[in-house]
Amino acid sequence: MKRLFDILCSLLLLSVLCLPLLLLLILQLINLGRPLFFRQRRAGKDGRAFNILKLRSMRNGPGSDEERLTTWGQFIRSTSLDELPELWNVLKGEMSLVGPRPLPTIYLDRYSAEQARRHEVRPGITGWAQVKGRNGLTWQRQFELDLWYVENHSCLLDLKILCLTITTVLRRENISEEGHATRSEFLGNE
Repeated sequence: MKRLFDILCSLLLLSVLCLPLLLLLILQLINLGRPLFFRQRRAGKDGRAFNILKLRSMRNGPGSDEERLTTWGQFIRSTSLDELPELWNVLKGEMSLVGPRPLPTIYLDRYSAEQARRHEVRPGITGWAQVKGRNGLTWQRQFELDLWYVENHSCLLDLKILCLTITTVLRRENISEEGHATRSEFLGNE
C-alpha cells in the first residue's frame, strides 16, 4: 500500500510540477552551471547503496562547504527545492516519500546495532526527525526519532508527517546545523 502511494504521489507531483521544475532547472543552469545535479551514494533499505539525486547547491572545486555554498544554493536549500529530484528516487523504489533521511554509505560501519535499524524501512524525502527539528537535532536525537518511526510507521503517521513537512519547509528553520553550511559529519558513537 505504501509503495503504491509513493508511486502515485510521485507521478502526480512530477506531472503537476513539470513546468515549474523546468524553470527551476533553467535557473539552476544560470546560477550554478553544470552539472545541474548532486549525486551521492546513500544507504537505503537494508543498507543497500543508491545514488541520491538532488539539485546542486555548491560551486565545484576546492574549499569548505561554507566557502562553496552559493546564494542560490542557500535559497534552494532553505526552500527544500533541492530535494525535488528525489521524486525520481522514489519512483525507482530506492526511497519513499516518508522515512528516515538517507545518509552517506560511509556512515554504515559507524552505526550501533540499534541505529542501524533505521535501514529496516525505505529512506524518505521527509521523515519524523525532519518535522521534529531537521538539522537542528543532535545525531543521537535524530536516530532516536528515526527508530521511533521504524517501530511506529503507518499510513496515518505518513500523512501526518507529509502535512507537518509543509509547515516545516515554510518556516525555513534548522536548514543547517548551527555553525555549519550543511551538517557535521556523523563520526559514530564514542
